[in-house]
Amino acid sequence: MPKARANGIDIEYESFGSEKDEAILLIMGLGAQLTQWPVELCRELVSRGYRVIRFDNRDVGLSSRMERDRAPVWPDAVLALMQGKSAFVPYTLTDMAADAVGLLDALGIPRAHIVGASMGGMIAQHVAFDFPDRALSLTSIMSSSGNPLLPPAKPRVYSLFLSPAPAAHDTHAIVARGVKTYEVLGSPGFPTDRETLREWVIRDASRAYYPAGVMRQMAAVMADGDRRAKLRRIAVPATVLHGEDDPLVPVAGGLDTAANIPGAEMRVVQGMGHDMPIALVPVIADAIVAAAERATGRKRPEEAAAPKPAPEPRFTEPAILPAPPAALAHDAEAPVFDVPAKQSRLRRWWAKARSYFIRFKK
Repeated sequence: MPKARANGIDIEYESFGSEKDEAILLIMGLGAQLTQWPVELCRELVSRGYRVIRFDNRDVGLSSRMERDRAPVWPDAVLALMQGKSAFVPYTLTDMAADAVGLLDALGIPRAHIVGASMGGMIAQHVAFDFPDRALSLTSIMSSSGNPLLPPAKPRVYSLFLSPAPAAHDTHAIVARGVKTYEVLGSPGFPTDRETLREWVIRDASRAYYPAGVMRQMAAVMADGDRRAKLRRIAVPATVLHGEDDPLVPVAGGLDTAANIPGAEMRVVQGMGHDMPIALVPVIADAIVAAAERATGRKRPEEAAAPKPAPEPRFTEPAILPAPPAALAHDAEAPVFDVPAKQSRLRRWWAKARSYFIRFKK
């Protein structure tokens, strides 16, 4: 795969389709390599008349590693922050959005349809409001608005993310943790078999394994804060796609994102978790193309057909309970959530940790 020099770093990327077609830029999430954008999705979007570009964010995969910057040690860094000690945030999500725009510059693309998943959705939001002249449309997938009142991740997700990463030489532990991560975050209605998950983990770990970069990306997420006021400045067509059964970023995060982007379309998929099952590739492609067509029109009208309905989820285990329903607060901006006391404590813990990152970031 080629590399491009962008925003002062090297970015590994892959391009699908014709350079003459409008570009869709795919931005992946925390610690995830470009390979986690399914090839099937890229090909589906190409078949609908678009050029597709996926890339490794800084500090992950084969893009530049920010090794000159000290990596926060998780969870030790969070504990230190909560004790009021100084924290080091080597870069921000705004910097990562500038990387994405720099890649467009390097490829000679003036404007693109911006798509992001999870942390990548947050970065895509930054592109849309920090670089408004570069975005044709926005699709935010399984992401959030940064609203501190939103419900937190499930406790079992916290325990997974707080556990230390395996050593680089311990292949067995790396694969076991990777498979467990997929299973914890995965879609209960569209499960992926364990052997396929194992192949995906081995593929990515063989390509690159760099836990220190994940810690720096996590610091950037924690330091970003509440984006709602900036989301209201977005003026391009937007689609927000979220799984009803997302255990990492509850669906309330997607609902709040859509509520704060003028004219945004909200799509909730029953049985979808915090992953991209192959069975949902047409659904994800429909969401991306819906925003793109609202921006620049249909690309291949002679081949266009009505979007296919979402496949019926097949639950092999009890579904994760959906996020608590949201009611509008008196200020008509901040949702109010009726959550159990245990979740409230987790939310206060997370909000306090993030506030310390904001306080001490450069």
